[in-house]
Amino acid sequence: MDKHPPIPRHVGPGSQPGEDPGELAILSMPSGIETFTQPTMPEPEAVTHLTLGLTVLEDILVALQRYRSSEPAKQIDLTGLDEQNLALVDQTLGEGEVGAVFAAPSPVKAQESVLAGVWRVRHFDRHRHVVHNSVEIGAAPAMVQDTFSRADLSLDTRFDAADPDIQNAPALLVELADRIATYQPGDPAHVINLTLLPLSDRDLALLGERLGVGPVTLLSRGYGNCRIGSTSKANTWWIKYYNSQDLLILNTIEVVDLPAVAMAAPEDIADSAARLDEMLALYR
Repeated sequence: MDKHPPIPRHVGPGSQPGEDPGELAILSMPSGIETFTQPTMPEPEAVTHLTLGLTVLEDILVALQRYRSSEPAKQIDLTGLDEQNLALVDQTLGEGEVGAVFAAPSPVKAQESVLAGVWRVRHFDRHRHVVHNSVEIGAAPAMVQDTFSRADLSLDTRFDAADPDIQNAPALLVELADRIATYQPGDPAHVINLTLLPLSDRDLALLGERLGVGPVTLLSRGYGNCRIGSTSKANTWWIKYYNSQDLLILNTIEVVDLPAVAMAAPEDIADSAARLDEMLALYR
C-alpha cells in the first residue's frame, strides 16, 4: 500500500482556507516537531557476514561526501543484494519525512531516509512488482528532477468573459503564462500565494483545468503536511500546506525547478554525511 496519498484536487470547497470572511479561525500550534532519530543499529558481530550491505553503506557515505547541489542525483544499485543485506541497508537508513510518487503505468516510489538527501527508490512494473531497487543521493530523486523534461511551455489564457464567477483567474493565467515561457533553470522561484487572493471556486477550477495534473506528487511531513503536486506545465508546481489538524493554511503555485520545501539543502546533505560516518564507525 502507498503510504503517501495523492495530492488532493486543486479546486472545489475547502481548497481555500477561511472561506467565510466573517469567521475568525484560531489555529492550534503544532503539537510536535520532527527531529533526527538515529535508527537502532545491529551489533557488529551480527553483521560481520553482511559484507555487501556494509559496502553499499560505505558507498552511500562516499557519494554524500562528494555530492554537489548542482549535480543530478547519484544512484547506487541495490538489485543484487539478498534479503539480509538489503534489510541492513534499510534498517540503517530508516524512514524520513519526505515521500514521492511518479504516477505512470510503471510507477516509481521514493522515500527519503532519516538522512536528508538519501532516498530509497523503487521502480515497479505494470503488475506492481519491484523491477529496480536503488538508493539515490541528491537534493531530490532523479524522477523529481526530471519531471518536466517533456512538459508543455504554453498555457492557454482564454476564458469565458460572460461567466460572472470568473474574477481573478484570467490575470493569474497571464502572469503564469509569461513566467512559464521565460523561465530558465536556476531562476528564483516565482510564487503566487492563492491564500491571499479573493478567488472563487470557478477561478480555482479554471486554474486547475489550464495547469493540469502532472505525474509527480510529494508529501513532506513536519509540523503538518505539505503536499506538492507537479502540473502539466513546465516547472510549475501546486503546493498546499496543512497544519497538525490537517487544516489548509497556505495554498500556492510556484514556477521553479523544484520547490525548496521538497529539497535537501547542501548543509543538510553535509550533515547526513557526518551522521552516517558516525553510524558506520561501529562496524569498522
